[in-house]
Amino acid sequence: MSGYKKTTEKAYEILRDYDFNNLTIGTICSHSFLQISKGAKDEGFKRLGIVVRNTPDKKKKFYTQAFRETIPEHIIEVDYDKEILKPYIQEKLIEKNTIILAHGSFVERVGGKELLNKFYVPTFGNKRALPWESDRKLERKWLEGAGLSMPKKIKSPDEIKGPAIVKKHGAKGGKDFFVVKTREEFYKRKGGKKYDPENFDIQEFVMGTRYYPHFFYSPIQKNSPKNIKGYEAGKGILLLMSIDRRDETTIDEVQRLGSIRELEEANIHPTFVVTGNVPIVMRESLLPDLFCKAEAVVEKAEELFGGIPGAFCLEGVEDENLNYITFEISARIVAGTNPYIRGSPYSDFIAKNLSTGRRIAQEIKFANKKFKKENNFDIWKEIIS
Repeated sequence: MSGYKKTTEKAYEILRDYDFNNLTIGTICSHSFLQISKGAKDEGFKRLGIVVRNTPDKKKKFYTQAFRETIPEHIIEVDYDKEILKPYIQEKLIEKNTIILAHGSFVERVGGKELLNKFYVPTFGNKRALPWESDRKLERKWLEGAGLSMPKKIKSPDEIKGPAIVKKHGAKGGKDFFVVKTREEFYKRKGGKKYDPENFDIQEFVMGTRYYPHFFYSPIQKNSPKNIKGYEAGKGILLLMSIDRRDETTIDEVQRLGSIRELEEANIHPTFVVTGNVPIVMRESLLPDLFCKAEAVVEKAEELFGGIPGAFCLEGVEDENLNYITFEISARIVAGTNPYIRGSPYSDFIAKNLSTGRRIAQEIKFANKKFKKENNFDIWKEIIS
């Protein structure tokens, strides 16, 4: 039996013994914890935060004092992030009837493979999506298989004939991304080191306007003739929660110092580390196509690895011909949802004060209510792994 099957089956055994009148929503105190915590409180859940003790920036103090509405009822301290995988920490989470939300920082710090094979605390979403979003080859198979346009893949530095972006695998917040125009530039940026396709992916650099639409897919809620709940997709409904654009250093500021060529000559290279998120609304006529793409991604995910329940983000650019070209997907809540703690222009069309964090809590609440009513544990298997 694979590690994933073992951890998932164990998670279901553990979940069966939970006190369903006293569920807790928990995650690492970082990334999107604030909105997750606020959303959980608004839906009547206890909150649990995981922090590394004695950090220079006093994270524990920040998350337990800074904002009254987001202070968790429970705090678990660890000495290092991967200590979360230790059985004695997982048992502490289980004692609190915790359902974990694995946001981007959680996945990056603990490790996707480790979460898949060693973490057995019930987790919202489908952990089988982790390798499909972090491995560029699998990601391309998924997205192109769904019919989405992607930037051309460049197989080796020798094939670089124009602007190309080099990306490190995994959730890095833009860290270690860089742009080159020639083979020589690539090896100069890499310090002469050999190209390692297992760690990096080279793509054509596509010009256009960057948009990051945030979707939510519910496989357990469906439309009824009298009360439409969302856009039909896969087994359930698809919601557009919000859209953002990223503030990235230093690429968003280098033009203040001169042209890219002048900077390159001065050995100053633009970087793509995300430091913030800017709320944005897309041209309305572009939204139907965006929904079609998200629907195709959902249905292909169900075919390939059992689906992507919960939040996900299609990351891409709209080119001058109004074609949306997707360069990657995040199969989880992204930090770009953070400007919308009180909802967005899109989520306002669904319900008032609806953040993505709160929508996740609503999904767990809906599953719990349906489980209690029908005594059918299979509903949890649709959204928990």
